[in-house]
Amino acid sequence: MEDRARVLVVDDDERNLLAIRTVLEDVAEVVVANSGEEALRQLLKGEFAVILLDVYMPGIDGYETAQIIRSREQTKRVPIVFLSAVNKESEHLLRGYSMGAVDYVFKPVDPIVLQSKVAVFVDLFTMTKEIQRKARQEQALLDANLRANAERLRVEQELRLAEQRQAAIIQSLPIILYLEEIDAAPRIPKFVSGNFQALTGYAFEDLQRSPTLWVDRLHGDDRGRVVEAMGGRRTGQSLAIEYRWQCADGQYRHFLDQAVLVRDSFGNPVEFAGTLLDVTDRKELESQLTQARKMDAIGQLTGGIAHDFNNLLAAVLGGLGMIERRVSLSDDQAKIVGMTRHAAEQGAELVKHLLAFARRQKLEPASVQIPRLAQSVTNLLTHTLGGMVELEWKLADHVSPVYADTSQLELALMNLIINARDAMPEGGVVTVAAEDREITEQVGRTGLKPGLYVVIGVGDTGCGIAPEMIEQVLEPFFTTKPVGKGTGLGLSMVYGFAQQSGGEVRVDSELGRGTCVEIWLPRAPESDGQTGIEVEVAEVLDGVSITMNILLVDDHDGVRATTAALLEDLGHSVTHVTEGAHALELFRKDPAAFDLLITDYAMPRMSGAELVRQVRVERADFPALVITGYAESDMGVAEAINVRILDKPFTPDQLKSALRERRAAALG
Repeated sequence: MEDRARVLVVDDDERNLLAIRTVLEDVAEVVVANSGEEALRQLLKGEFAVILLDVYMPGIDGYETAQIIRSREQTKRVPIVFLSAVNKESEHLLRGYSMGAVDYVFKPVDPIVLQSKVAVFVDLFTMTKEIQRKARQEQALLDANLRANAERLRVEQELRLAEQRQAAIIQSLPIILYLEEIDAAPRIPKFVSGNFQALTGYAFEDLQRSPTLWVDRLHGDDRGRVVEAMGGRRTGQSLAIEYRWQCADGQYRHFLDQAVLVRDSFGNPVEFAGTLLDVTDRKELESQLTQARKMDAIGQLTGGIAHDFNNLLAAVLGGLGMIERRVSLSDDQAKIVGMTRHAAEQGAELVKHLLAFARRQKLEPASVQIPRLAQSVTNLLTHTLGGMVELEWKLADHVSPVYADTSQLELALMNLIINARDAMPEGGVVTVAAEDREITEQVGRTGLKPGLYVVIGVGDTGCGIAPEMIEQVLEPFFTTKPVGKGTGLGLSMVYGFAQQSGGEVRVDSELGRGTCVEIWLPRAPESDGQTGIEVEVAEVLDGVSITMNILLVDDHDGVRATTAALLEDLGHSVTHVTEGAHALELFRKDPAAFDLLITDYAMPRMSGAELVRQVRVERADFPALVITGYAESDMGVAEAINVRILDKPFTPDQLKSALRERRAAALG
């Protein structure tokens, strides 16, 4: 009687070993090992149908053990299934597969799933042993000069039953198994599993009738490489190659083709045995990962550009403010200064667009009423849409308020409406609809979390967007408009704003029929009816003119000079330095000499956040104001007492308001 197939289970936890042994003892003989070293010793003692290998173990971990197993000639073809309680991310899975794993099972293990997976490999192992047994038996029959006919018939019946069992096992597998003659030219397998038509769209008979079909439908860029690899199999090399193959529906699928040369008991080559696995989904995941890394790189670049650009704009706007305050300008001169200011403010708006895409724009979310939003956007666009385009609002009854930054939401809607107008050069109706939706399970392009949302859709009846461009239109600097007609920042800004607000953007379009862009945003939490009491800081100091001794720190000469001049124009005494260490030295010499610290956030050697922390060591209640050209600031500083963040570029009124607030907080 043939020995039972054996399964090797490797885990450093004795409880896991006991549990898995109990689950699998009806499927095969279970051999356990509590370390990678012990597993390697067990592999020297006999054959195993499959190895269940824990990823994390002391000493040699699962990845290293798998690599050693794959490097040994005797064990390199034993299937390895990784056991893991963590690391379900794509990069960890890909690492495991690159080390030779054929599957992953995640803890806690489902007994039925584990038993089913192991049973498949046990059956494959049994099938292989059965084929070898068959060969030995046939040789024995020849050596015994064909024993009695009755005995021969009995053996043939047993063989037929075994073949039927093998065929049933192969039929149930989710991959193609094939056998191929050594000298087949062109390539035609002599046997394939029943999944061939499901994966390729062709029946096996189609391949037999058209011998060149397989080579002809290889992707042109892969054909030479694949044909060369196929030729190398005859030298005994194992084959493992990925390529694209055009299925019956015209679509290219990515296949992983693996084959080995099967030899008889005398070492003579018999045939090729291989598997064909569809890895298209894995390729798509790799592509998505690459795209995500590219978008993250763009976001990092955008943040750096925004910091430098905001510093320049702060200096420009500050200088213009000094000119307007200190110089008596003629009407023409004032007009030129006003045009220059407008251009600088447009640059600041462009930075906001970039940061919105990069999801680095600091937002101030609040409850936004949709009817009020509709009225505001309509007023802003009254003179922009033109007489040929009509704006129509369709709001559901009792539509809920959204939780988002009001100005950014207005800007996003204006971008979408203007895009819709541009898509209808002959005129038409832009429809803006809003309604409540509920997500009960994680779905969508970015995976919206289950919850309550408000969906605002902007639709047009224009030219539409080609299907292959749907994903690209959300990328920065991509535009379908003619050169000079668009920056490519509109939709990407909307996308970045929605992502940062906890929502997403969905685009539905059809060429010649129009486009609908939906913004999904979280529904505002229900309030208790109290609006809160807003106290203007100016009221605290109403009628009181208070001057302060201010310590100003900024490493950008232009920003520091214009900010100091503005503060002096407001009547304050200013001591300004270029770095945090120098400012800290001045403060420690005489902490009482200053009433307020104004510091840039991003500075070499000592950041503004660290300077505030060091100053607070000397005076815990010392008021401070952090100015920054970055969108992402040190929120730990912002949440501390008497610290406010002021974004560059800022206006004189914004600075004046911040000073009043800091002074009021210090007095209160």
